[in-house]
Amino acid sequence: MADDFETVRLVAADGSATSEERYRRDLPAETLSWLYELMVLTREIDIELINLQRQGELALYASCRGQEAAQVGAAACLRKTDWLFPQYRELGVFLARGITPAQVGSVWRGSWHGGTSFTDKNCAPISIQMGAHAPHAVGAAMAAQRLGEDSVTALFMGDGATSEGDAHEALNFASVYRVPVVFFIQNNQIAISTPVSHQHGATSLAHRAAGYGVPAVRVDGNDVLACFAVMSEAAQRAREGGGPTFIEAITYRMGPHTTSDDPTRYRPDSDVEEWAGRDPIARYATYLRSAGVLTDRLSERVAGRAARMRTDLRDAVIGTPDPDIAEVFDTVYHDITPELARQRDELLVELGKES
Repeated sequence: MADDFETVRLVAADGSATSEERYRRDLPAETLSWLYELMVLTREIDIELINLQRQGELALYASCRGQEAAQVGAAACLRKTDWLFPQYRELGVFLARGITPAQVGSVWRGSWHGGTSFTDKNCAPISIQMGAHAPHAVGAAMAAQRLGEDSVTALFMGDGATSEGDAHEALNFASVYRVPVVFFIQNNQIAISTPVSHQHGATSLAHRAAGYGVPAVRVDGNDVLACFAVMSEAAQRAREGGGPTFIEAITYRMGPHTTSDDPTRYRPDSDVEEWAGRDPIARYATYLRSAGVLTDRLSERVAGRAARMRTDLRDAVIGTPDPDIAEVFDTVYHDITPELARQRDELLVELGKES
């Protein structure tokens, strides 16, 4: 187990190719184009979801701006039969898997069933509770292991989630049973308002994996090709019976924690400006232009699709009836308990007085 981790990077901040030779960057042109398209679509839909929240159409939204490369790169290399366990900021993961913006909008609008439809694409519903989905992901991977399947489970967490006990339990089980799961940690530097430097005393989050006997990799989370490469390697290792891998993707949350947050209260503008210079989409676009892949025609096609998807999202969300609040109580158990029924009826009476 290495004491220090060099950050894997295939595309430098200026868009040039690095000297890294262990990992491939010579993907087919159609794959390179697809990754670019997914990143742009992620940012455009992210903007539209923020607009919809500000206009009162969504209850809340957690932006992923700045993390497009990490999410798209990690999800795009997986098979459709592999299971994804997202936290709540993984818009790029959802789009890569074929989940529609309308489905994502349904979740943030508060429809209880919005996230359950994700399972049709082998993706678990989002987990608002930080880290609570980690044992679920490991459990799903253990089930696949015992059924003799060759699927891999990808668990997406932020740096803050690794401070939760659920992450410890998941890592320990995954290690002991050599479970086919990849822990993909998006270290976006700040857990709500707590910087990563105040969350642990280790040299890096990746160093934590050593305590569980799990191999770890640090990768530039703003480099989509590097994220694609390290996740591909980890997934293949898991598929072949090699057990779990811990990936720390170094990135940055450019926006607030959620639309209810004011990040100016806990981080300086200079940090945001510095990371803006490492923008993952601009970096990748420069690389693709030099490789002759990103043409005006491709840019126009992607921009056109993004505009259509934003319109479709708005059409799907605006004017949609509010969810039935009674479902919050009626769907907890197969048969509602007397106490829940009492609480439901009391709330409905109160809401009736306000209307």
